[in-house]
Amino acid sequence: VASVQVQLVVPMAVVFGPGSVPGDLPRPLPFRDVQEMEISVNLRSSVTARYEMLYRSTTGQEEAALAAATAREADAALHPLQDTTLGSLTTYVVPETSSLLPQGINVYVGKHRSALVRAGGSLAALQARLREVTQVMSFTASSIAAALSDRVPDGQLSPDARRYLKSSLGYEITFSLLNPDPKSHTVDWDIEGAVNRYVKPVLDKLSLVANFSVDSQILYYAVLGVTPRYDKESSSFLLSAHSLPHVINPVEARLGSSAASLYPVLNFLLYVPERSHSPLYIQDKDGAPVSTNAFHSPRWGGIMVYNVEAPASPQASLPLHVDVDMARVMEVFLAQLRLLFGLSREEVPPEFLLESPGNEGLADWELDHLLWAHTVENIATVSTTLTSLAQLLDKIGNIVIKDDVASEVYRAVASVQSAVTELSLGHLHAAFQASKEAVTSSERAFFDPSLLHLLYFPDDQKFAIYIPLFLPMAVPILLSLVKIVRETRQRKKEPTKMD
Repeated sequence: VASVQVQLVVPMAVVFGPGSVPGDLPRPLPFRDVQEMEISVNLRSSVTARYEMLYRSTTGQEEAALAAATAREADAALHPLQDTTLGSLTTYVVPETSSLLPQGINVYVGKHRSALVRAGGSLAALQARLREVTQVMSFTASSIAAALSDRVPDGQLSPDARRYLKSSLGYEITFSLLNPDPKSHTVDWDIEGAVNRYVKPVLDKLSLVANFSVDSQILYYAVLGVTPRYDKESSSFLLSAHSLPHVINPVEARLGSSAASLYPVLNFLLYVPERSHSPLYIQDKDGAPVSTNAFHSPRWGGIMVYNVEAPASPQASLPLHVDVDMARVMEVFLAQLRLLFGLSREEVPPEFLLESPGNEGLADWELDHLLWAHTVENIATVSTTLTSLAQLLDKIGNIVIKDDVASEVYRAVASVQSAVTELSLGHLHAAFQASKEAVTSSERAFFDPSLLHLLYFPDDQKFAIYIPLFLPMAVPILLSLVKIVRETRQRKKEPTKMD
């Protein structure tokens, strides 16, 4: 079970618009082609990416959609015409001279599961662009390596790999307002309205990946735990990059949200600095001010500093009333949420133009990106859990496996096999659901109270426990036995009397 062999199959349609068919196609349209890529993890784990491509011409409806004035309009018109199955991709090839794509842009990635690609002249040039598209829209070697980070040697991991949240069946999101100086500031934030308006659409989209719960709290007299440095030139206080890690622990002690949580907790903190430390700005490693005045901590969450404007007159009555601009705050927190889920868009090639996902917070292909990574991670997690369970059972010879535990193990193995099969068929949604069921079953088996190893003693411990109890009773019995044996022997030696 410890080894993981997975084949990720991506169904992909390459649709040629009028005037975009390369002259060196190997055979007439339509035809199929397969490309494979090996993702190296370690000796026990192998992941193969297999792109099953169908090359074809546009239909009349697709041709009409591609005649739109802008790429955004074309993307919206093409969406009802394409395969919307999770994990599938559709790329529309447009002529090199097409005005649909802006100058210097060769690839436009839409909000759904399609992209517009310039033809590039030859088939080789087009295939190179298609390779880049698949890397952006489905998964990269680094995203799969990050999902299998427990199995990858540290030297081979990108610095971001440990930043992403581990796959989980659920996540808890806590928004906290920290007001360390309530005598000076009365802070109002419409967190309920902001969650409904900005966060809920994103979580609705992510509900396919996991269950989410959201709560909020206001903490008074909660300070950051690091004294900021005063800067005379700007008449402001500064938090330098190297002091930011020391901010988390004192604040986390006040949050109290992760103590009773079954799932990972994401903390998003809005900090209104006290008057004596206002205004407060965060500096990056180079000493430049951070534009968002916020920072994030891998697998933990993020903190944003919200400065309050000083009153116009020094005689202003305290406390000052502060109305938080929730649109500005939520823009930062949602960007941090994307970073924690590994959905940053910084690594995109320069000739790519990515459509903004709008209110939903993430595009359809970004959701697929998460599902690919989490499915692979779930399969690896189940493999590790069941291996650990098998090793435990090997060590404890007299352990009792109840029927319900055995059935959970069988169910986990069957679900993992189903997930691997579905991946090899290109059915991402079914594979992800099977991998989630496998995780649930394997953890139920592993954490079953009847398998608590303290319930089962090794033989040497049994002797250590029972000998002190039975020895006092055994000594007189043994002495009596010895006496009986002696008497029996003596009787045999004595000659029998003859009358």
